[in-house]
Amino acid sequence: MEVRELTKRYGAVVACDRVDFRLMPGRIQGVLGENGAGKSTLMKILIGLVLPDEGSIYVNGERTVIADPLHAAHLGIGMVHQHFSLVDALTVWENVALGEPGSLDPGHTRSRVSDISERYGLDIGPEAVVGDLTPGMRQRVEIIKCLARDPQILIFDEPTSVLTPAESEQLFDVLRTVVREENRAVALVSHKLDEIMRATDEVTIMRAGRVVDSMVTADAEPASLARAMVGRNVSLRREAAAIGAFSDVPTPLDQPMIPAREGEPALAVSGAVAGHDGALVLDHLDLRVWPGEVVGVAGVEGNGQKPLADLLSSLLTLDEGAVVVSGREIPSGRAGAMSRAGVGVIPEDRHDSGCVLEMSVAENLVLADPDSVSRHGVLDRRALALRARELIEEFEIRTPGPDTPLWQLSGGNQQRVVLARELSHRPAVLVASQPTRGLDVGAIEYMNTRIKEAAESGVAVLLISSELEEIAALSSRIVVMYEGRIVGEMDRADLDLERLGMLMGGAGVGVGQS
Repeated sequence: MEVRELTKRYGAVVACDRVDFRLMPGRIQGVLGENGAGKSTLMKILIGLVLPDEGSIYVNGERTVIADPLHAAHLGIGMVHQHFSLVDALTVWENVALGEPGSLDPGHTRSRVSDISERYGLDIGPEAVVGDLTPGMRQRVEIIKCLARDPQILIFDEPTSVLTPAESEQLFDVLRTVVREENRAVALVSHKLDEIMRATDEVTIMRAGRVVDSMVTADAEPASLARAMVGRNVSLRREAAAIGAFSDVPTPLDQPMIPAREGEPALAVSGAVAGHDGALVLDHLDLRVWPGEVVGVAGVEGNGQKPLADLLSSLLTLDEGAVVVSGREIPSGRAGAMSRAGVGVIPEDRHDSGCVLEMSVAENLVLADPDSVSRHGVLDRRALALRARELIEEFEIRTPGPDTPLWQLSGGNQQRVVLARELSHRPAVLVASQPTRGLDVGAIEYMNTRIKEAAESGVAVLLISSELEEIAALSSRIVVMYEGRIVGEMDRADLDLERLGMLMGGAGVGVGQS
């Protein structure tokens, strides 16, 4: 596939600006850039989800207009999307069958899923219900769904944004197998340098909608890639770690402030017990966060971090235990109760529970408190626009205007909308669950700075993250979750990575419990 002078505009925003790009058989082409650089727009054009305003597309040497995803599939183009396009209530094989031409053949589809799963080491059964799967397993379903159509051109758009490091490495093994044994062409879209350096043969760097450089990956240096990607030198170690330029845990230039733990905590979770589908997801969990603290929650994903965030979002009802915010017990599972008590939440998946993509930026900014811009129960459009412009300016949200649908914004700017909404209510507690997942270096730097500033202003911050670098850089205290409970804690100044890793794996449980 080759594209020439490809251009796409959204009003005054030029998402792709005269882009030249090609994919070759037997090669993995990396596409590197910040959020909003134009990477995803380019890939959506190649899969038929978006029509370009100008430029040409050639598939196997023939000029074509890719009208829609079905046409792209007919041309042998498949895509694994950054955000899952699966139906939770259906099984794996039923999701794979969706959109397939011809009559439904359950037996053939089940067999096809099993064959692909075994051949590529994806290890998932056709009868598994998608809604019961972890994010990593859902990503495998997306890959199976793509491979089932036997495409010769595969596009992976930020495929590791919801994966653990081990799952990411397995994905790259699958990609290398697909390319080496079957001579397919692969585009790997990412903002992480370590992924690009490890998995690709060539790399194209995009910035502000344009291709700014292309090179053979073996000839590339991480520092020069980072500079091309963000348009400046990347000097801070935590910035470099955010884009994968360094693999070790960074030492912040300014150590987090260790606030005095005096008086009552802003957040106290005591003896929390909760089950889901017959399994215990919170097991007598005890947790305290004082004003001005950033308490980092470390742990292997799937050990109760999401249920803890759901509890503090009023999405989970306790079987036992209590949640106390600023000295007042708050009923669990009651819609809006935690928010009204002063708990702000940046959810793990902003598209699932943090925003409404079809609504405008302005409407998303007041979702938590529409009464603040209403008169007699009716939305005041002038007040809404004024409030939105204030927050857009304060949080530096890049948008054509407050009435722009949220789906038109980059992932980093969507996350800023969520952050602006939650912080604008001056919460007593801020729960930040995977706040930088899938973001680029600039957005990560901004998000971390705002979280730190919130703590310095007296907000109690609970940071739930699978990124040890992030926890180490931001937290004044670190707790470890394992099988639904807190099994240990340490102050940032006493950080012991070996002990932290042992606790995350369940070793030494019972020593130094919080």
